[in-house]
Amino acid sequence: MDNILERAGKLFDRYERELAELLPPGAELFDAHVHVGRDIDGFVAPPDELVAFLQRSGATRAFAFCLDEPDRHPAFRAANDRTLAAATASGGMLIPFVRLDLSESPLEEATRALDLGARGIKLHPRAQKFLLDDERLAPIFALASERRVPILIHGGRGMPPMAAHLRRLMERYPDTTLIVAHGGIADLAALSEAFAGKAGAFFDSSMWSAVDLLDLLSRVPPEQILYASDYPYGSQPGALTLLVRTARRAGLDDERLRDVLGRSAARIAAAKPPLEPTRPVGPGALEQPLTLLRIHHYLTMATPLLWTRQPDTTGALGLALNACAERNGSVEARERIAELLSCACELWRLAPELDDEGERWRQSRITLRLVHLAAIMAVTTAD
Repeated sequence: MDNILERAGKLFDRYERELAELLPPGAELFDAHVHVGRDIDGFVAPPDELVAFLQRSGATRAFAFCLDEPDRHPAFRAANDRTLAAATASGGMLIPFVRLDLSESPLEEATRALDLGARGIKLHPRAQKFLLDDERLAPIFALASERRVPILIHGGRGMPPMAAHLRRLMERYPDTTLIVAHGGIADLAALSEAFAGKAGAFFDSSMWSAVDLLDLLSRVPPEQILYASDYPYGSQPGALTLLVRTARRAGLDDERLRDVLGRSAARIAAAKPPLEPTRPVGPGALEQPLTLLRIHHYLTMATPLLWTRQPDTTGALGLALNACAERNGSVEARERIAELLSCACELWRLAPELDDEGERWRQSRITLRLVHLAAIMAVTTAD
């Protein structure tokens, strides 16, 4: 087991080193979506570990907000105070956002936290069980517009269509800076139609799939896309590899990639006017060798099982590994994917033998990180 974990560590180190060659010279890395605290689902992000995560990735700053904390009642007040304290202790690395629950004095809590130094607002409709036609959102958007602070809103899984309601809010409060998290995949087609080309509306890149990110890049100008990791749910080197390799595959030049990686988020943090959007650069279609498509297909089958920590009952990971043996081009990519997946297969196979629950959790996360890198490689390799 120790040998396999050592192999995994060396693979992660290799991909982290290679990122330095893919990044544009002089790029500032600003992570637009990280968490600090402890979630009721078991994920944790202690302030010192968050700062270490950012430093290792090369990020100089990040928008940070609490998780869905065990002591979130009332109004996330205690958790928001911890976020503010973590930001102060970070020496400027963490830029604190106040998280709100619409059922518990949201306007009062937002005002209190902004007065204490928060510089943004986080809304999570799925976790806090509200829809975007909720009339309690209007004063929150009004306050954000008045204070010139951004609103970051969950736009990932578990959401109903949200674009129409969000568009009406933005039409009513047009000066609001909006960040739709997770690329808005919950309603990407409608959200991109509503906000592509609108200065001050942004989408962050904290998503799993390179296919989703390629689609976003084909629909939304790069000036409206922000690099984000979603730590502790997202990890490195996957989050940054996803953004950089996908952006390169889509054809982003160094200058636009610098905006995505950090300059646009830095403008938001400084309350400066956003860059004027140009046009999307993504191709709108993807031509890929069938072998790499097969690998990605099987990895997509395996991923939900890994997330829910179930055994590979379908044999999906083995199918992806076996597909790497096909001889129809993309030799280097197939070999590199096979390296990742052979290690992942061993870790997944051995997981039930671990007695310690914490070790099983850690091992499943390492396996997932390996599979994520393999999936990214399968989509972003140009034959």
